[in-house]
Amino acid sequence: MAAQAIHQFAECITCHAWSPDHSMIAFCPNTTEVHIYKFFTDKWEKLHVLAKHDQIVSGIDWSRSSNKIVTVSHDRNSYVWTQEGQDWVPTLVILKLNRAALCVQWSPKENKFAVGSGAKSVSICYYEQENNWWISKVIRKKHESSVTSVAWHPNNIHLATTSTDGKCRVFSTIIKGVDTRGPQAGASVDWKFGEQIAQLDLSPTWAFGVRWSPSGKTLAYAGHSSMIYFVDDVEGSPAAQNLALRDILFVSEKMAIGVGFDCNPLIFAADETGLWSFVRYLDERKVTPSTSKASQLSEALGKLYGQSRQGSSSDTVEPSKPRGGAHENCITCIVPLRKGSESIVKRFSTSGLDGKIVVWDLENHITISK
Repeated sequence: MAAQAIHQFAECITCHAWSPDHSMIAFCPNTTEVHIYKFFTDKWEKLHVLAKHDQIVSGIDWSRSSNKIVTVSHDRNSYVWTQEGQDWVPTLVILKLNRAALCVQWSPKENKFAVGSGAKSVSICYYEQENNWWISKVIRKKHESSVTSVAWHPNNIHLATTSTDGKCRVFSTIIKGVDTRGPQAGASVDWKFGEQIAQLDLSPTWAFGVRWSPSGKTLAYAGHSSMIYFVDDVEGSPAAQNLALRDILFVSEKMAIGVGFDCNPLIFAADETGLWSFVRYLDERKVTPSTSKASQLSEALGKLYGQSRQGSSSDTVEPSKPRGGAHENCITCIVPLRKGSESIVKRFSTSGLDGKIVVWDLENHITISK
C-alpha cells in the first residue's frame, strides 16, 4: 500500500497544511480553530491553537520560504500568522468581502496570496510596507457564483479559479510595485490587473480543485459532474475522465493525482501525444472475507446506527483502523510534500471527512513520468 502513514487527528478535518520542513502540521478540525501538531519520537503533540476566527476555518496555507501561515474563514476574515518566539501572532487582512472566504493560496514568490469567496470574487492580498499592513485588490464581476478554489501559475501573475457556476477562469493579478515585469512573465506583461485571460466552460455543474502543472503549460480542474479536465496552454481541447473528484495535484508534468468521493487517490497520466487517461487507483484495497448478504446488511446497519460518535478528540491522537483503505470518507484536500525546489512530487498528504491525514509515498509504488 502506498500510504506511508495514517494519522487520526479528529472526527473531521476541513483543511490542512505542512510547515516548510514537514515537521509540523496545521489543520482545522471542522471548528473555528487551527491546531498545530509536531511529531516527537513516537507520537504527535499539540503545540499551538490559533484561535482568532469566529466561524469555521475553510482554508490554510503555510508559506515555504517565509514560514508564515495564512488562514481564511466563513467569518469573511483572513489572518497572516507570524511566529515570534513560541507564539504565533495574527495580523488581520482587509479582504473587502461580504460573504464567506472559502479558499486561500500563497503565490510562488510568497509576496501575494489569493482568497476565493462566496461573494463571487477573488481578493489578491499583498503587504503594504508604507502602512505596515496586508491589503487587497479584488477581482469582481467575473464570477457568477462562489469561488471554490484558486491556483497560481509558476509565473506568479496568472491565477486560475474554479466556481460553482461551472467555469474555470484565468486572470492576471499583476500589481504595480509588487510584481516585476521580468522575462518569466511572458505574455502576462500585456495584461492589466483583474483582466480575464481565459474562461473554460467545460463542466455542466460545479467546478472544484484547480492546479497547474510544474511548467504551467497544462491546467487541470475537476467538476462535480464526475469529470476531470486537462487543458494544454489554456486553449487546447480537453480530455475528460468520467470519475468523481474534488481536488487534484500534479506530481510531474505528465502525471497527476486526483482525489474525491471514491476515498482513494487516482493516478492519471499523459501519453506522448498529450492525451490524459486514468491509470489506476493508488490505494490497494482488500476485500473483506465475509461476502454474504446478511453480513453486508449487518455491517451497513452497524455503520449507520452503531458507529461510535466519540471518535478521537483533538487533544488525543490515536492510530487509525483502516478497513480496506487508508481513507473511509470523502477526500477533500491534497497537499504536496516537496523538498527544496524540486518539481517532481514524490510524497503528498490528503485529509478528508473521516478526520484522517494520510501521507502517501509514490517513489516505491509508481514510476513518475518526467
